[in-house]
Order: sequence, then structure tokens, then C-alpha cells
Amino acid sequence: MRIFALPVLALAALAALPATAQHAEPQAKVTTVFDRELPNVPGKSMRGVLVEYRPGGSTPAHTHPESAFIYATVLEGAIRSKVNDGPETVYQAGENFAEMPGDHHGVSANASDTEPARLLAVFVVDTGDRELVTLDAQ
Repeated sequence: MRIFALPVLALAALAALPATAQHAEPQAKVTTVFDRELPNVPGKSMRGVLVEYRPGGSTPAHTHPESAFIYATVLEGAIRSKVNDGPETVYQAGENFAEMPGDHHGVSANASDTEPARLLAVFVVDTGDRELVTLDAQ
């Protein structure tokens, strides 16, 4: 299996830090763990993205490609999430949530300041959509 690095979100999280903290450890590590075209759905691919948050870590507010349907499962710890105008919700290990095409992910953060957290986000997306994250304008 090929493993692809997806440094965009991790770099964006690093860039969002104050200049004095930019040499610190990134708030999240993002790794594409699989990327396969769907043989029975021409033009669509499934991509699995592992997001690992350090204690207190988060990612900036963002959207995903208009074609993206996302199903995320918390693997370890707890994740705070806010999608669109919905409530901010804490998901524990084993719980999951979905994002629909065009959704805005306003909050994505580790709910703990002392323990790490991990989630697996599975995207069904147009094969040509290579950038999976677009950060909100500063």
C-alpha cells in the first residue's frame, strides 16, 4: 500500500501560530493512509486521512472540496468539532460524525490539554480534487 503525506493541514496549523511559537511542534499531524479510485464509481476516489492531535492541538477553520463527503471516526481521545451552524460537540473514541459537500468545519480540536487524540477521516471525493483542505481567509 502506498502512503502519501498530506502536509497541507499540518503546515497551515503551523502557519496559524504566532511567530514566536512557529518553531514549536505542529498542533496536528496529517497523513493520507490510503487513496484509491472507486472502480464502480468513475471519477470518484476514497481517501483515508489520519489526523493526530497533540494535547491541546487543533486545526484552523476550513472547508473541503465541494465534491467531498467525509465520515470521521475518533480512534483515540476526544475531538471537539463544530460543523456549519451546528453545536460544538465532543466526540469520544469510537464515535463518529459526517460532513456533507460544502460544509464548513469551524472547530476541529483535541478536547484534552493533557492527552493526544486521533481521528480517521474517510473522504469520497472527485478523483481530480487533490487539495483536501481550504483554510478560511485570515
